[in-house]
Amino acid sequence: MEPVSLALVGTGDWGANLLRNFASLPGARVAAICDADPVRLERARKVVPSAIAVSDARALLDIPGLEAVVIAAPAAAHARLAKLFLEAGIDVYVEKPFTLDVADAEELVALAERGKRVLMVGHLLKHHPAVKKLKSMIDAGEMGDVRYVYSQRVNLGKVRSDENALWSFAPHDLSVMLYLLGDEPVDVSARGQAFLQPGIEDVVFIYLRWADGRMAHAHVSWLDPHKIRRFTVVGSKRMAMFDDMEPSEKVRVYDKGVDTKESAEGSFVDFARAHTVRQGDIWIPKLDGAEPLKLECQHFVECVRSRATPLTDGRDGLTVVKVLAAAQASLERQGVPVRLDSLVEGKTS
Repeated sequence: MEPVSLALVGTGDWGANLLRNFASLPGARVAAICDADPVRLERARKVVPSAIAVSDARALLDIPGLEAVVIAAPAAAHARLAKLFLEAGIDVYVEKPFTLDVADAEELVALAERGKRVLMVGHLLKHHPAVKKLKSMIDAGEMGDVRYVYSQRVNLGKVRSDENALWSFAPHDLSVMLYLLGDEPVDVSARGQAFLQPGIEDVVFIYLRWADGRMAHAHVSWLDPHKIRRFTVVGSKRMAMFDDMEPSEKVRVYDKGVDTKESAEGSFVDFARAHTVRQGDIWIPKLDGAEPLKLECQHFVECVRSRATPLTDGRDGLTVVKVLAAAQASLERQGVPVRLDSLVEGKTS
């Protein structure tokens, strides 16, 4: 079977990681690379010397037999580039954030569905063995009813000038929260502060609320003394923590909770006797040691070949963009909750 012929647009820090992974896959062939920066382009050529190197993405349309394009360009260019290749009948992988506007995301989803193209968004953590383990436990009922999820994605890291911490960091956490909880929240609120650059928030706190009372909270920042990548899931039966900074024991499951007792007549006894704190064992499940990014790249290649719908397809990307847009609108309104059903073509009513 012939390998999938693909091109990579954007060979910066993350684009270089994508290039390394796609170049290592036996089922893929990196036919071309594209970057407007000649220094980055030359660096990428050393990884795949056989690839055609161009500085303009439109030149990729002239490459015979090109089946797919991986877009790792700056976020502001995602929508324009994805539209270019989808309209040309080429399958597309877009790094997060999918787009910066709900209307653009909706247009790309419609284009892909109308043209029967594979459209995948780089929500990396949904391919992480730890997240897959949490999801399987939730689906099997082992956690009980999930009550809330919270995450931290903070460090003293690269300060961006083209997007705030919400759009840079939160897509990862939001994609996982939506995956674990299974549907869209009713509304989103967010508060943040721009300490280093006017109008570009360095730290953001995001709150999501579901109609049935479930909730989620994410804290993202590039202005923090610690590097933390952590999720906590609280269920009615068990609780779990995923710490991606742990080298091996990334998931810990806690058999802890509060048990509620009822009297023989079915009514609650007094509060002190009705609620009992349960302290059980701690379980560390064994996980697949595969690199999440390699799994994600392999998944895209397999979807291109089989025409299967990706785990992180365009509709998944659209939902995350809706939550991000609602959070951004709330930021601009000093934390006022914004309903997702108020988002119409990227605007809020």
